[in-house]
Amino acid sequence: CFWKKINIKIIDNFLNKEYFDKISKLRLKETGKKEIKVYHNSIFDKEVINSECIEPSFLVELNQKYHSIAISLLKELNKDKVELYDYSEFHIIETGSECSFPIHDDTPNKLLSGVIYLNPKENSGTHFYDSKQGKDKRTISWKQNRAVFFSRIEKETWHSYCGDGKNNRVALVYNLMTNRIKKVFKVEKKLFLLGYFRYKINPILYRFFKITI
Repeated sequence: CFWKKINIKIIDNFLNKEYFDKISKLRLKETGKKEIKVYHNSIFDKEVINSECIEPSFLVELNQKYHSIAISLLKELNKDKVELYDYSEFHIIETGSECSFPIHDDTPNKLLSGVIYLNPKENSGTHFYDSKQGKDKRTISWKQNRAVFFSRIEKETWHSYCGDGKNNRVALVYNLMTNRIKKVFKVEKKLFLLGYFRYKINPILYRFFKITI
């Protein structure tokens, strides 16, 4: 679907049943209703960079199974970024039932941003907007094993997510990543210095003041 400047791919039943069941049943630490916990899992080819909750051998298997699919999606959404690929993330994020992540456009090191909804059966999906102020909100509804992919663009791919007020929200975040930030801004035809400043300062501002620029 195409919403203004955001091209979004929605794929139901993205993971095969075996993988979906295995990831959905991962044992995670208790997350409070006002907390967000991120479990980092990163890999390049068969080299595991870190593995916080997914076993390294399974992480390798997961990457081998879905890497070509993710690259094909990136080719479709932003083919000029494919050559910048350096590694993949398979993070598990649990969002408390009364917690929300603010409207943001994703960091420039994310070439392809993806989320696969895991648990519970019903929750809140992903919200997309035409502006940082939340203009024209549209929501990709929650459905277990539904994947939502897009390729970020500086100050254009605005989105947010939150718990539904009843149950915690658990998702697999599957990203194709790069270390070549300057080249990302060249592809996007955006100013590198300004964008790089936002990339570095936003986590600090959010941590201390819960605001973003």
